[in-house]
Amino acid sequence: MADWHKILVAVDDSSLSERVLNYVGEVVGSIDRAKICLLHVYPEPPPYYFTEKHTLQEYQQEKEAAARQVFNRAGQVLAGHAIAAARITTTCLMATGKTFSKTILQVQKDGEFGTVVLGKRGISKAEEFLFGSVSNAVIRESHDFTVWVVS
Repeated sequence: MADWHKILVAVDDSSLSERVLNYVGEVVGSIDRAKICLLHVYPEPPPYYFTEKHTLQEYQQEKEAAARQVFNRAGQVLAGHAIAAARITTTCLMATGKTFSKTILQVQKDGEFGTVVLGKRGISKAEEFLFGSVSNAVIRESHDFTVWVVS
């Protein structure tokens, strides 16, 4: 079983992510052994993107710049809980040919994270049926690691 002190936290620019980060900070802030990897996943570009003379590299640079802002804000929130920057790493990935949940699960497996933390969006049952729920999909596939879902 993976070490629960290796914590993967899915973040974006939402207020829900801030609640997730505050929760993580409150739970593990004083545990020096805890290492946190902030993960920002973004979708593939929409089909029209390339017809407007844009490149994949431009799209990735735009998304990675936005992710840096998310990571900076996340670092500030975690610093407020006495979590040193040395305990935090970041990863930004495009969900290429995969769902967000599959991308998160792949990062968890590759990094041998013992804990995955993500927010639960307030979506309706109809939306969940049509589009799926990232948190539910990650929970369904969690076998050798812990999942914290913050709402």
